[in-house]
Amino acid sequence: MNLFNVYPLFNINPVKAQGSFLWDDKGEKYLDFYGGHAVISIGHNHPHYQTQLKNQLDKISFYSNSVQNELQTELAEKLGKLSGLEDYNLFLCNSGAEANENALKLASFHNGKNKVLYFSGAFHGRTSAAVSVTDNPKIVAPVNYDERFIKSEWNNVEQLEEVFEKYGSEISSVIIEGIQGVGGIIIPTVEFLTKIKQLCENYDAALILDEVQSGYGRSGYFFAHQEFGIEADIITTAKGMGNGFPIGGVLIHPKFQASNGLLGTTFGGNHLACVAAIAVLDVMKDENLIENTQKMGAYIESKIKDFPHIKTIRRKGLMIGIELDRDCSEVRNNLLYNHHIFTGNSNDKAVLRILPALNIKKEETDIFINALKEVLENI
Repeated sequence: MNLFNVYPLFNINPVKAQGSFLWDDKGEKYLDFYGGHAVISIGHNHPHYQTQLKNQLDKISFYSNSVQNELQTELAEKLGKLSGLEDYNLFLCNSGAEANENALKLASFHNGKNKVLYFSGAFHGRTSAAVSVTDNPKIVAPVNYDERFIKSEWNNVEQLEEVFEKYGSEISSVIIEGIQGVGGIIIPTVEFLTKIKQLCENYDAALILDEVQSGYGRSGYFFAHQEFGIEADIITTAKGMGNGFPIGGVLIHPKFQASNGLLGTTFGGNHLACVAAIAVLDVMKDENLIENTQKMGAYIESKIKDFPHIKTIRRKGLMIGIELDRDCSEVRNNLLYNHHIFTGNSNDKAVLRILPALNIKKEETDIFINALKEVLENI
């Protein structure tokens, strides 16, 4: 049997990782400035993270959600305290797409409506409803197209109001990323988010903040939308939540009522996943990683802002989009193969996406800064 060939792969095989570095099977060392799509939040193989997972393996790795699991309670309590959302409730699942599926479903259960509003440039996942609110026709199969899903232009308040005037009584939820990641690090305006919140309240629609990539301290706030003082009805999270161990979560406003069987999952919230997520929160708190995110993000921007071929820098914390005056693929490949630095791209071909671990050190950022300068000066 062969693998189903859906991924364009770099010819690199990492076999070891520590902190912000990877080593391949040939012993070559790489700086990780992408974290596998913003997944590595506290660095590879953090000692506390490793210890907690290893200890849990000696106890119990898995049982279903038909029994008590005190680790889920501990995770919910710590997440509530660190995020400032202690009055919310937590549903645990396995991924960002699954979190968004459950959020959309929960909103529809709550208000009995069936239309969903999403935005241009959006990426919410590849599963059924999640891909239907993703703005990429290449990955939306015919079975996923439906008139229930309505697209409006990002940061366009006038069009937003028009959509609600036409469909408001039918709109179950509005789903929006705290910051668009795959779209190219696109930041919403406070006016736009405020208007969405107002219209959701006026029309009894649920506001779903997809913080799968922009959450967990990545933006310099625990969740990106918290910078604007917006209260979401439902928040979804994943990626950096488990530092590589698959886990997702849905943070649910107390106005939503739970009932037996309303949502469910086989693997979600298993013992190992909870231990991984708890370890991430412990490290974030003990090492002041949100503060470090703000500091290191500002430092990187200050050092690269005057480099040639950079048109704009889109940044919140350590979620950074570097817009070049050309397709970024040449720069990205140069950084990878000549300087051994992993970076990312986006649906905007000109944007180089930078998503290092939240505990990145100044000397590690300097490696990237110096390499980027050399590459851009020699184009």
